[in-house]
Amino acid sequence: MENIKKGGISVDSEHLFPIIKKWLYSDKDIFLREIVSNASDAITKLKRLSSLGEISLPDEDFRIDVVLDAEAKTLTVTDNGIGMTAEELEKYICNIALSGAVDFIKKYEKDESGKPQEGIIGHFGLGFYSAFMIADRVAVETKSYTGAPAVRWICDSEGEYEQFESEREERGTSVVMYVPDEEAELLHAHKIREILDKYCMFMAVPIFFSEVCHCDEEKEDGEHEHHHDPEQINDTTPLWMKQPSECTEDEYKEFYKKVFGDYKDPLFWVHINAEYPLNFKGVIYFPRLNPDFEPVEGQIKLYYNQVFVADNIKEVIPEYLLMLRGVLDCPELPLNVSRSYLQNNGYVTKIASHIAKKVADKLNGLMNTEREKYEKLYPDIRIFVEYGCLRDKKFYDRVKGSVLFTSAVSGKSLTADEYLEAAKEKNENKIYYVTDRKAQAQYISMYEAEGIDLIVLERPLDVQFISVIESDKSDVKFVRVDADVADALKSGEEAPESEQIVAMFKKISGSESLEVAFAALKDKKTPAVITEDEQQRRFGDMMKMYSLGEQPMPAAIKLVVNTGSALYGKVRSLEEAGRTELAEKVCKRIYSLALIAHRQLTAEELKEFLEESYDLLLDVDE
Repeated sequence: MENIKKGGISVDSEHLFPIIKKWLYSDKDIFLREIVSNASDAITKLKRLSSLGEISLPDEDFRIDVVLDAEAKTLTVTDNGIGMTAEELEKYICNIALSGAVDFIKKYEKDESGKPQEGIIGHFGLGFYSAFMIADRVAVETKSYTGAPAVRWICDSEGEYEQFESEREERGTSVVMYVPDEEAELLHAHKIREILDKYCMFMAVPIFFSEVCHCDEEKEDGEHEHHHDPEQINDTTPLWMKQPSECTEDEYKEFYKKVFGDYKDPLFWVHINAEYPLNFKGVIYFPRLNPDFEPVEGQIKLYYNQVFVADNIKEVIPEYLLMLRGVLDCPELPLNVSRSYLQNNGYVTKIASHIAKKVADKLNGLMNTEREKYEKLYPDIRIFVEYGCLRDKKFYDRVKGSVLFTSAVSGKSLTADEYLEAAKEKNENKIYYVTDRKAQAQYISMYEAEGIDLIVLERPLDVQFISVIESDKSDVKFVRVDADVADALKSGEEAPESEQIVAMFKKISGSESLEVAFAALKDKKTPAVITEDEQQRRFGDMMKMYSLGEQPMPAAIKLVVNTGSALYGKVRSLEEAGRTELAEKVCKRIYSLALIAHRQLTAEELKEFLEESYDLLLDVDE
């Protein structure tokens, strides 16, 4: 070969090459993504020239080959793309000093916290030089599509290079990285396959990986080495690059399990194909949650024209949807995008808004066209929906017609509007709910007996969420079953009151401030119920949830005495007969029974209740 040129990289290599080796990326494995991406770009450029009619290409399969030779300690990436002339190699490889490059590197080699700055290469288009992060020498052998003589270039880690004419006959480029002993882990096939799977799994050009096998026995042609059969490691047309109509349900599920390593099927998915001006694609999955046993972490994988960029990029998805999993391909974002760039970019904000809209559209679509399926999966997505509505008014406005509640009576699913329509004759504009079906069983039976439906709100988030609906529907109020005695529960009969009985209840409760009311209920067996102001109780619950201040004041309770109960008549008879002591004992039992139906008794209250119940039985007339 004729030596045609020697030289040094035209930048202050004293400053640049140490930075390349140590600080270009926090993850040095990205070097292979950069080199393979360059190979893919070379093929794309050649195809572009062909499509423009500037060149005529023979029918051939475009491909990228990654070859590991552990014995020779080399890793080679070869493409059959556009190639380079000697002049182009000089321009694009040897002359990497852009205006102000060294000054920029000196200024930004570390971030504000003093940590090495990521993505420096991305500022200059210097992906090729990431090879020096893991190699002590890099060779390039290339032949241009123009037919110009092939050229070989080799450079050491100090920036000194030599350039020769080459005997290469095939169009394209090979990048050979010579791996030093300190990077020996890269000489294992499983490591290279792992990196390719992570960064290149969905690149648009077929990528083949193979190993060179050095055989002990000499072959007939005199060669001592051969390649294992190359294996294609990538899917060139991932789901997000297709139209939803081209993808089957099984394909979506298989893709989810392959990318996220989850053995369970996702609940459903949202296929996004946003055109100008957003120009991004993706598939977002709702994972199947099992919060009692294992937390599910969301994960968004970001791609750039099918090239993997980063895991778990939270900025491109609404905060309330971070439990979701998905892939997004955003070619409008730079390949070496930084976290600070994402946090302060208007385009990213628009992506997040569009995703929220598409998720809302999907929920509404399922609700309107596949109601039965939607009802079955809703318990699994309820937390997504309610939290999203709490965090984003626009999201609530879009999905409010698809928010479901569960009936405590029938177990069926229904919307707020469906509940109100069914209950308008008995409890207009009030939605009654339970938070604990076991503890509130007596209240539930009273409402159920009168045909009043109840919904179940068992989680703290549920009770926070209903305030969103109340703000939207200002005339609608959610009322817990123990916060009110619905008019439909009352018989309409006269409810005679007694100041003496009021005094008894205040005395036995130990509270002169106890509010005592009288109502004739249709349920004759319930002597009294305790109600607790809805708004006061909610405020107290919020104080406890957020640990605001000391122990919050309990909400004031009201004792509603059922004048339609036989026990009330018994108390009045005893009081009128002058048997005040026994009347007080019966009132004590009535009060305790009401407490038991309202909440769990304290240890002291339970002890007292059992003792006095025994005494009361002894007082029963024979």
